[in-house]
Amino acid sequence: MHYAVPRLLHASEKLERFYTDLYAGPGGGWPQLLAALPPQCGPAGIRRLLGRAAADLPGDRIRSYPFFGLTYYTRRRRARSLEAMDQAHLWAGKAFGEKVVRDGFGEARAVYAFNTAGREILTAARRCGLFTVLEQTIVPRSIEEALLAEAQARYAGWEPRREPSVVVTALAQREREEWAQADLIVCGSEFVRAGIQQCGGPVERCIVLPYGVDAHFAPRIRESSGRLLRVLTVGQVGLRKGAGCVMAVAKALHGKAEFRWVGSVALLEPARLELGRHIELTGAVARSEILKHYAWADVFFLPSVCEGSATVTYEALACGLPVVTTPNAGSLVRDGVDGYVVPIYDTMAMAERLRLLADDRALLTKFSEAAAQRAGEVSLTAYQQRFHRLIKAGANHGTAEVAQIPAGGKPIFPQ
Repeated sequence: MHYAVPRLLHASEKLERFYTDLYAGPGGGWPQLLAALPPQCGPAGIRRLLGRAAADLPGDRIRSYPFFGLTYYTRRRRARSLEAMDQAHLWAGKAFGEKVVRDGFGEARAVYAFNTAGREILTAARRCGLFTVLEQTIVPRSIEEALLAEAQARYAGWEPRREPSVVVTALAQREREEWAQADLIVCGSEFVRAGIQQCGGPVERCIVLPYGVDAHFAPRIRESSGRLLRVLTVGQVGLRKGAGCVMAVAKALHGKAEFRWVGSVALLEPARLELGRHIELTGAVARSEILKHYAWADVFFLPSVCEGSATVTYEALACGLPVVTTPNAGSLVRDGVDGYVVPIYDTMAMAERLRLLADDRALLTKFSEAAAQRAGEVSLTAYQQRFHRLIKAGANHGTAEVAQIPAGGKPIFPQ
């Protein structure tokens, strides 16, 4: 969420230090020198790196490890298998944690870490008597693996095959060890909290804290009558985000809707070519360019099988787009009010909901207005208020009440 947690902590004068890998703003070391380049210069990767900065974070609070970050990036780029990618993540989480522990906690009385990159940090912080908070950004790894394996079974040949490995087991164990060291576990959605419960984790120490997005995601006036319904998906193109479902729905609505997907493509070439026949695939775009795609769309579609709490659904609602999604996306969408929430893989129901919006433009307008009214609720300001209220409650009482989650279907886990 573009450094939301350190930004909110700094705004409330509670940020002692912010540790990260590659950072292009003040305090980031050599990557900040790239900011002198004209925006149009350099490859897309450099332009995306330049987005790794926040104007409201002071350089003297930031500790970054640019050479570590570059090594991590290189390992991921060179990975030729899913196991090699997992090995890169496992190495990076441990190496990053060791660097943070070495450089210390300063005058802090609490730490806030993220799953698979927090074990060393949380363990050391507890030894120092600090209050420890872990954000679980997605369902536990064991559940994630099972859901993605099911997706691959349904859509064989779409992605490189996932195989059980000792690295996956190590990542899942690492998460469990992090839960044990956390005084409070922050979950972006009920889907994540329920996943921890299903794995036998300390659900009594979990809180649900919905996210928020920057104010530049805002409602826009749209005129959709007299043309095809414009359907947008944002995120990496793959089975996790429901690529197979998007293609099936695009086929079903041929002549009624046009589909665009913004994001890098993680599919094998035959699947990519087939998907491209039915959906416009833009590839990855810079953060600064994403708003024009939300402005193009009439409705947002994200049939994810596994998320934490997909921030693109917050962005879409903030832009006044109705959202058609699944319970496993962990969104704030209210079924039948500002969008629809349908079970994963139910492409008939997904197509039916989108067809309703294509055929009934008054209903589309009603849903769009309802989505636009959520702009305040899904804003970074609202997230800040939820963040401080729930973190304070957790620190004072050891646990916190779970945030109210709108009705919209139950999360679906593998059997």
